[in-house]
Amino acid sequence: MDSVIRVKDLSKVYHLYEKNSDRLREALHLTRHPRHKDHRALDGVSFEVKKGETVGLIGTNGSGKSTILKIITGVLSPTEGSVEVDGRISALLELGAGFNYEYTGIENIYLNGTMIGFSKKEIDERLDDILRFAEIGDFVYQPVKTYSSGMFVRLAFALAINIDPEILIVDEALSVGDVFFQAKCYRKFEEFKAQGRTILFVSHDMSSIAKYCDRVILLEKGHKLGEGAPKEMLDVYKQVLVGQYDADESILKREPSPMEGDPELLEYGSGKAKIREVWVTDAKGTRTNALIKGAECTIHMSVEILEYVPAPIFAFSFKDVKGTEITGTNTMFEKAFLDACKAGEKKEICFTQAVDLQGGEYLLSFGLTGYEGEDFTVYHRLYDALHVTVISDKNTVGFYDMNSRITIREL
Repeated sequence: MDSVIRVKDLSKVYHLYEKNSDRLREALHLTRHPRHKDHRALDGVSFEVKKGETVGLIGTNGSGKSTILKIITGVLSPTEGSVEVDGRISALLELGAGFNYEYTGIENIYLNGTMIGFSKKEIDERLDDILRFAEIGDFVYQPVKTYSSGMFVRLAFALAINIDPEILIVDEALSVGDVFFQAKCYRKFEEFKAQGRTILFVSHDMSSIAKYCDRVILLEKGHKLGEGAPKEMLDVYKQVLVGQYDADESILKREPSPMEGDPELLEYGSGKAKIREVWVTDAKGTRTNALIKGAECTIHMSVEILEYVPAPIFAFSFKDVKGTEITGTNTMFEKAFLDACKAGEKKEICFTQAVDLQGGEYLLSFGLTGYEGEDFTVYHRLYDALHVTVISDKNTVGFYDMNSRITIREL
C-alpha cells in the first residue's frame, strides 16, 4: 500500500519572549544575546500514512497534534524536517481556519474552493450538496461573523467533505456540533472509509479513536511515544494521562508483567496497593468465563493494601475486542464508599449485576485508584485481565439489550 503522507524528522521551534520589547530588540539586532527561549512544539517526529488508512493522533494538550496537522496542510512551516503529501487534501482545523469572517457563507464557500484549486463551475456543481449537508438555511447569505459555533462548524465540515478530497484531515472540530450533526459526520467518515479515502484526525474521544482508526500515533510534549493498534496505544495514553508513563518501563518496550500466567496482561500503578486476583462467578457462585445473557453474574477483585490509602476507589470496565469501552462502574459511582485502608489489609470487592450485554467476546479491566487530597492517584490498574464470552440466543441492536416488553392493541 502506497504512503500518501510522509512525515520525516519533523520539528517546530517557537521563540518565546518575556515581553514584546525583547522581540523588537532582537529583530532590530539591538542586543548581543538572544532575548528568547526556545520551545520545541515538535521534536524529530516521523511517521507515514498509507492510502485508505484512518489514522488517529492522540496525546495530552500541548503534545503537538494540531501543530503537525497545520504543517501537513501548509498552514505552518516546519523548523526542521519534511512533509510529503500525495493527493488533494481537505482540512477542517480549528474553528475559523480558512474563513473570512466578513464574508457570507456563500462567499466563503467560493473563496475556499478557489484556494483548493476548483473552478467556479466545479464549485457551482457542488454547492447544493454543501448547503444540503450544512443545513443552516438562509444564514448562508449572512456574514459568518454572525454565526454560532455550531453553524460555523456545520458549514466548514460540509465544505470539507463535499469537494471530493483524497485525504481528509480533521482537528477535533466535530465536538462543536450538536449530536445529530456529529452522527451525520461520522456516517460520512464511514462512507469515506468504504470508498478507500484517507483520514487523519485528532480527537479526545477515545471511543471514536477505537472505532474508526486503523492505526493510532501517540504524541507527548512534541515527541512520538509510539504508534500501533488503537487498543495498544489507548492503553499507553491512559498511563500518560495519570502521569504514570515510564519510558524505561513502557509496555511499548518490554513484555508486560504476568498475572496468573497471562503474558498479555498490561498493568501499572504507584504500588501502594495491589490487585492480587480477579475472577467472575455466575448466579450459582461458580467461577466461569462464559456468561448467560439475562442471568446474574458477580465480578470479583481481591486486593492487598501495602501502604496507607486514604480514599480507595475500586473499578471495572468491559471492552470489546477492538478496545472500545462498553460499560463499567466503580465504588464511587455506586456510592459504596469505603473508609481509609491501612497497610496490611486485604479485601474482596464484589460487583453483582444482570448481564444485558449482547452475545460476544469481551475483555475486563480493573482499577484501584483514589484521591490523596486533591490529587487523583492510580495505585494499580490491570488492562484486559479477563476474557469473558456472553452467550445469547437473542441479540438486538448495539451493545445492550433493552429487554423491551411488547404489547399490540387493536385500534
